[in-house]
Amino acid sequence: MTAATDAQPAAPGEQPAVALFVTCLVDLFRPEVGFATLRLLEDAGCRVYVPRAQTCCGQPGYNNGDYEGARAVARDVIRTFEQAEFVVVPSGSCAGMLIHHYPKLLEGAWRERARALAERTWELTAFLSDVLSDVLPVRRRVPAAQAQAAVAYHDGCAGLRELGIREQPRRLLAESGIAVRELEQPDVCCGFGGTFCAKMPAISAKMADDKLKDAVETGADTLVAGDLGCLIALAGRARREGVALSFRHVAELLDGELEAPPIGEETRG
Repeated sequence: MTAATDAQPAAPGEQPAVALFVTCLVDLFRPEVGFATLRLLEDAGCRVYVPRAQTCCGQPGYNNGDYEGARAVARDVIRTFEQAEFVVVPSGSCAGMLIHHYPKLLEGAWRERARALAERTWELTAFLSDVLSDVLPVRRRVPAAQAQAAVAYHDGCAGLRELGIREQPRRLLAESGIAVRELEQPDVCCGFGGTFCAKMPAISAKMADDKLKDAVETGADTLVAGDLGCLIALAGRARREGVALSFRHVAELLDGELEAPPIGEETRG
């Protein structure tokens, strides 16, 4: 990313300075989401930088009981991002880790530093919709053909339950001219759940099948979400089961740069 620097936050009166927390899955599997996020933030008037020292948020270890390992990661993340004016994350689960779980995981002075970071950390659609709402309506980069398409939206569990993110992505998509067709059970888990899909594969597969069936029955040809983990898992299940759906991160649709194949189709011949 061209903004990959260790720049300091903006001085008073300057553009808001946003530190982009890229996330592991975006970095390793779908960097297009990171670039789309960066462009969205810059177009909304932010000065974006990507701290080079960032790593995983520690969620995998935390969810599997490795609290000491998770604490070490959390302290590194806090050191890396605590000078940021805002921290924006294109993932409800990773944002939830920083906002809700770091303060519970750490103690003493580190807990206070975690709380201070949590107050400045936002999931992408919440930041665009709730913090930058005054400048957001000027964005209109979505191609006309895409604006006429209808998509179904999947609410990731962490974003929905931990951060209360539901209306924000739908509002942003509507402002971009993209119609959202609602799932019959939008608040039901897709079955990914991080390592849950590996620990309980049969249950996870059934939950994914139910989610895919729900999406297909809306008549939409694309399923959109704000968590890449959900999308990768569902795209893989759809490909194996022959389900005719495309999968995109919400940042990609809002950005309008859709040259990359849908998620899960990058290596398809």
